Amino acid sequence: MAARTIAMGDIHGCSLALAALIEAVKPGPSDTVVTLGDYVDRGCDSRGVICQLMELAQRCRLVPLLGNHDEMLLDIVWGRRDLLDDWLNFGGDATLASYECVAPEQIPAWHLDFLRECRPWYESDRFLFVHASYDARYPLAGQPAELLRWESIRDQFPGPHCSGKRAIVGHTSQKSGRVLDLGYLQCIDTWVYGDGCLTAIDVDTGQTWQADRRGTLLP
Repeated sequence: MAARTIAMGDIHGCSLALAALIEAVKPGPSDTVVTLGDYVDRGCDSRGVICQLMELAQRCRLVPLLGNHDEMLLDIVWGRRDLLDDWLNFGGDATLASYECVAPEQIPAWHLDFLRECRPWYESDRFLFVHASYDARYPLAGQPAELLRWESIRDQFPGPHCSGKRAIVGHTSQKSGRVLDLGYLQCIDTWVYGDGCLTAIDVDTGQTWQADRRGTLLP
């Protein structure tokens, strides 16, 4: 089988959906899987998601990006206690419950290390991958962190990137459960923690796999 590049949208603690997609996609050693961030919060099994991703990294080339939820968790661990209440209300309470702990600092160090090692962005010959959005005028290396992890494309579409590459983004949940395709940009956050699904897409062929939060594959 030819090498594939598979992008996967925001997982948000939905480990059953992630397991179903991994089983359906069957990533191999020649494949690159780019996960777009937001591994924790809102869903009930953030711990299981991180465990699965660490195992997936042994099967293929895993390129995990950092999402805003992941960043907020790390910021609190690094001392931003002023963010704690917002994070808990933002879905962090579900993350603590999944780890059976009462404080972010009690999350296992190797899971926090996984998040620390996540990338701000990724770029291939034909595609660019970010968690949230980008400034179309500048290379990814010059992008503000606020745009990469927090900006909703619902507020402002970024336009075609100056590189000419197609952008694959997450963060802005598509409540329809369908991928938003603008031609130059695809948003594959399809609201798995709600009534939508988790989406994986072969960016070269357009083949798409989806599973709901209960782990049921969708046609």
